[in-house]
Amino acid sequence: MRKVAAALFFFLLFGLLLSCSTIDCPTQTNVMVRYGFYDAAGRVDTLRDTLSIWSKRKNGTDTLLLNRGVNKTALELYISYQHPEDVLFFSVTDTNKVVTLDTVWVKKDDIPHFESVDCAAHFFHTLTAVRSSHHLIDTIAIVNPTVNYDTSGQHLHIRFKAHR
Repeated sequence: MRKVAAALFFFLLFGLLLSCSTIDCPTQTNVMVRYGFYDAAGRVDTLRDTLSIWSKRKNGTDTLLLNRGVNKTALELYISYQHPEDVLFFSVTDTNKVVTLDTVWVKKDDIPHFESVDCAAHFFHTLTAVRSSHHLIDTIAIVNPTVNYDTSGQHLHIRFKAHR
C-alpha cells in the first residue's frame, strides 16, 4: 500500500509540474537608443576625444549616462518613459582640456508594452523629432524611429563638424 501511495504521490507531483505554464518573458529587456557617429562626409567616425553625457531627470536633477567614453563610433543610451522629450548634454573634452558642450533634444511617444502578467512592465518608443545645438554636432537625424528590444540597428546618426 505504501508503494502505491508513494508512486501516486510522485505521479501527481510530476503531473502538477508539467501542467504549470511557462513564463515567456524576454531575457533581454533593455530599451535603449543607439547613436552612431559620422563625419561630415557620412563615413563612420571615431570620437577620439573624451565624451560624457548627462540627462535631466523628471525632478530637475541631472544624471550621468556616459562617463568619459573614448574612441567611440557608436553608443547606446537608456531612454526615459516619463518625459515626452529627453534632453541630453554632451560634454566633449579634447586633448588640450578644452570642453565643448552640445545639447540634444529627442522627442518621442511612449508606448506601453505588455508581454504577460508575469513579466515586468516596459515601454517602447517612437522617436518623432530630434534637434541639437551646433558646437561640435553638425547634424543629427533619425534613421530608425522604433525603439524596442531590438538593438541590432542604429536609431540616430550624429554628424560632427569637420574642424573638430
